[in-house]
Amino acid sequence: MSRVTTTDLYVVTMALSYLKEGMDRPATFSLFVRDLPPGRGFLVSAGLESALDYLTDFRITAADAEDFAAVLHRPRRELAPLVGLPFQGEVRAVPEGRVVLAGEPLLEVTAPLPQAQLVETYLMNRLSHQTTIASKAVRCVLAAAEHPVIDFSLGRTHGPEAGIQAARVGGLAGFAGTSNVAAATRWHLRASGTMAHSYIEAFPDEEAAFRAFARAHPGPVTFLVDTYDTVNGVATAARVLYELHLGPGCAIRLDSGDLAALARQARAALDAAGLPGLAIIASGGLDEYGIDALVQAGAPVDVYAVGTRVGTSADAPYLDSAYKLVEYDGRPVMKLSSAKVTAPGRKQVFRAAGEPDRLALWDEPVPPRVEPLLRLVMRKGRRTGPVDRLPWAHAGLLGDVSELPEAALRIHAPEPPQAVVSQRLSRLTAEVRLRLEGGLHGGTPSRDSAVAPPSETLEVPPRGGRVSKDSRS
Repeated sequence: MSRVTTTDLYVVTMALSYLKEGMDRPATFSLFVRDLPPGRGFLVSAGLESALDYLTDFRITAADAEDFAAVLHRPRRELAPLVGLPFQGEVRAVPEGRVVLAGEPLLEVTAPLPQAQLVETYLMNRLSHQTTIASKAVRCVLAAAEHPVIDFSLGRTHGPEAGIQAARVGGLAGFAGTSNVAAATRWHLRASGTMAHSYIEAFPDEEAAFRAFARAHPGPVTFLVDTYDTVNGVATAARVLYELHLGPGCAIRLDSGDLAALARQARAALDAAGLPGLAIIASGGLDEYGIDALVQAGAPVDVYAVGTRVGTSADAPYLDSAYKLVEYDGRPVMKLSSAKVTAPGRKQVFRAAGEPDRLALWDEPVPPRVEPLLRLVMRKGRRTGPVDRLPWAHAGLLGDVSELPEAALRIHAPEPPQAVVSQRLSRLTAEVRLRLEGGLHGGTPSRDSAVAPPSETLEVPPRGGRVSKDSRS
């Protein structure tokens, strides 16, 4: 299946109309999140690298045009204007791993209008999904209080590709490994895995299963101990590990039940068996809330494995993201729909330590000791620099998290910071709104009656080393 035809039909119909009308002047679209989901104090930008790969290779083939013609029930010749169309635009974006807030662009595309419109769906899909999962994954790392977190999500994600993306952004967030072999190979992540209950059930008893597994895997092993009776399973695993002298680097895994109580019992049994260094891995429906509960309870868990709830971001499975036209042919534009008003013009986000982010226009002068967050990452359809690596993205995340207020880092009831709006952007918003409302009402209304305060014109909500809750100290 072509990635070009992996799109919504309306972008094709609009692009055809633009071409027919000769509307191919530069257009800028801004991709941003209107409001943070409940339970999120910040978002983590992710998905940019795969989006840039897509834009680099974007070109509509004759086969793509045939597919478009078929679904539109139109002759192929009518889709001919699309054949050979590449992406030749510019992209300014927030690098992967950086913290972003509501209303701040994840990226902005400037390209001939048909091109910028045609890439809308794929860009939204890539950035929205991966930013969703990355933001959840970082909260797991925060909750784990410097204990390792491992991705076990592949079997429960919404498709294999979603599982690959979840493993990758888990690495970006600081996960210690993944069970996903393809992701580990592709992204140079640590592969990690244990065994399933089916393995235990296939043998006459747990001891036979554990001994057989140890024979097949002489290195450090992890035994799943809760297939039948967890307390007996721990005792059996401890005996086998002690007798085979397999203690260092080995572990047991708890996957169900009262994990805090079972971890305490397991720790006591392992210590009594002469295996104080044997690790305890906890899994089974965990996410940041479950991890936080275990940490707060003082459970002696050494490693946390997360799956379904994190790979699908179960409590907040989507973002209220948008890809909106903000400028065409040098003319700033905006949307006036109730509750979905957009801000006109190309944007920049200014970030400085100890200060709120400032949403500004792209060509505003950069103040001293301030970082412009959006960078030019593509010009004329080609990358402006090398592929961003996960360690670099993680390093950016560490810096941003260290500057977030404690309230934004809370696992329960976090309070997201609010970006402020520059005076130039506020003025431009008021001017464009005045112009648009004047056109709607057949005249130019007075400034006092037409211009709303900046807080009512922009989509900025009223609130809005290691990744660690203690990283600000």
